[in-house]
Amino acid sequence: MQVVLIRHAHSEANAKALLSGRTVGVHLSPKGHTQSEDLIARLGRLKVATLRISPLERCFETINPWWDTLGKVHNPSVELIRDENLNEVDYGDWSGKKLALLSKKKLWHTVQNSPSAMYFPSGEGLAQMQERAMRAVHEATSTRKKGAVVIVSHGDVIKSIVASALGMHLDSFQRLVIDPASVNVIDFSDTKPRVLLLNDSRAHLEEFLNAPYRKKNLLGGGGGT
Repeated sequence: MQVVLIRHAHSEANAKALLSGRTVGVHLSPKGHTQSEDLIARLGRLKVATLRISPLERCFETINPWWDTLGKVHNPSVELIRDENLNEVDYGDWSGKKLALLSKKKLWHTVQNSPSAMYFPSGEGLAQMQERAMRAVHEATSTRKKGAVVIVSHGDVIKSIVASALGMHLDSFQRLVIDPASVNVIDFSDTKPRVLLLNDSRAHLEEFLNAPYRKKNLLGGGGGT
């Protein structure tokens, strides 16, 4: 089962360097709207087993152009599911604050170097976030339908999923970069997940993702599709 992880496109908060968190009413920026339109060609006629998104507006605005244009036309039996387990980190009192100001706090060092120990004031812990994010992945991959599992969520949430798939401790997840509107693909078909694509913002993925699954023993890095 291939899981396609899409970070929401560039948002108004990204443009202002704000940590928006779960603040309601944060929409895509003009740049983000262009990125969301680009997803139409990038995803193409992707076969979808299930489509789950964070309940925040910017995630819906990211996937909606593709979903309305091609997605639901070629996947008529699939419903768009808003999944609370894919929601942004609850940054608590940090929500809506400038990143430049937050970076001066003592807890910023914990966020960057020991994120598994970080609990945001009046919010949640990053370890809690990873646990619920992986619960969403496992629930989504339990489907028997054919096609990819498509998940639209947030940077830290996706980083935590990729880190888990790679067997990385959460304290190392800041080494990963997940850009707005990037696509990441993880193969969960075996006992040890394999990362097939990371932080991609350009490739057209229809042929790659719709290709018949072929399990191979990798030697020399893999032979390509």
